[in-house]
Amino acid sequence: MHHATAALTRLSHYSSVLAIAICASALTVSAQLAPVKPGVYRWSDHTVQADSNRETRAILEGTSPHLSFLKIHATTQPVGAQPRPARANDDAEELIIVKEGLLKMTFDNHSEVLAAGSVVHLMPGQMHQIANVGDVPLTYYVMKYRSEKPMQLERATASGASRMFDVTKLPLKPSARGAGRAYFDRATAMCERFELHVTQLHQSGPSHAPHSHVESEIILVISGDTEMSIDGKDYKGSAGDFYLVPSNQPHGLRNLSDKPCAYFAFKWK
Repeated sequence: MHHATAALTRLSHYSSVLAIAICASALTVSAQLAPVKPGVYRWSDHTVQADSNRETRAILEGTSPHLSFLKIHATTQPVGAQPRPARANDDAEELIIVKEGLLKMTFDNHSEVLAAGSVVHLMPGQMHQIANVGDVPLTYYVMKYRSEKPMQLERATASGASRMFDVTKLPLKPSARGAGRAYFDRATAMCERFELHVTQLHQSGPSHAPHSHVESEIILVISGDTEMSIDGKDYKGSAGDFYLVPSNQPHGLRNLSDKPCAYFAFKWK
């Protein structure tokens, strides 16, 4: 009996040591992440990693105001690519934006085929699978993020949980300078507020006066040539480029030509 008790004591000790080591390792990895820098992230600058079923472009990774982890990458699947098995993120959300081609998204025993400009918003724990079902390569962006605060799954459920947003079913409404398309403005498991829309500018000039807000914001240029002022510095971006604006930094976007431009704007807190 004494030997059994001693063995259990040792096992408990080793388990505690292992748990501490795992936690320390996780904290070390988290501590190594630096805040993402404001400015422009150009499509042409991203290194491509390829295998037989996909190409991946790493765009940015780090922390930001309100988020302890933020990562953006782009994936391209060739025609006929074998989809990966269904998966889920236990403690992170994903925002997926279709850049080119046709994306088949499946979750909760439901599938939809989404064209360029469509969006998928996945909550933590959501099993899902992506496939290219078009006759051209499929390219999509993935924003994966984790809040500084504990996630609230009940809040996500109350605001619609995981959802698909088919661009063909969302109206494009005229505005004073062009047009706009609203996707969502809601609370999620990770964010008190996450808002996403598309703006089109039909002529040269600013989208609106320079301003700031508590939400961090990303602008993803869809088409045209643009310039973004962020905290007094100017950056230029075209299709496929990202602008990142941290919380409370003054910023403003301009269309640089008389040809139309369009961009996604998403912000969170």
